[in-house]
Amino acid sequence: MRHFVRTCGTVAVLLAVAACGSSNSSSTSSSSAATTAPPSSTSTATSTSSPTSTDAATGAGVKISSATIPRLGPVLVNAQGRTLYMFEPDKDKRVTCVTGCAAVWPPLFLPSGQKPVAVGAVKEALLGSDADPTGGQVITYNGWPLYTYVADTAPGKATGQAINLNGGLWYVLSTAGKVITTKP
Repeated sequence: MRHFVRTCGTVAVLLAVAACGSSNSSSTSSSSAATTAPPSSTSTATSTSSPTSTDAATGAGVKISSATIPRLGPVLVNAQGRTLYMFEPDKDKRVTCVTGCAAVWPPLFLPSGQKPVAVGAVKEALLGSDADPTGGQVITYNGWPLYTYVADTAPGKATGQAINLNGGLWYVLSTAGKVITTKP
């Protein structure tokens, strides 16, 4: 049953991407990916984040925290609690997921004038950014560009973990910056 659900979810995502076409438009606002509206459903993940003095002092920035996901442990999440992934083809530490790939795996863009902010167990020293080939900056962790997955419909979901889609494997990252390859 679990395989059936994962397959159906992947098929639905692929159909959604096909419906979008292969437009090479880069008109997506860089702040929209970093500031998606929080969902109204509940999460099965346990948050391990807590505000830091940097958060209170700056009030600006894209917050990266962690949440514990069953069978994966503490992993990186965005401000809305959505799981963040790395893309294995980015092994040269450069954004390679663009156009159709980015429609399924939206990059975590860094709005102009803001910086990534570590919350809780996330290490500030591992945060950075990389230029997206289509424009803007994508937040990185330990050099890996970060992405969300459209099939993760709520915080605490990690349906993209260890799947081969859009040209490569996708994995979550630990707060230490290590790639977690465990299948959920």
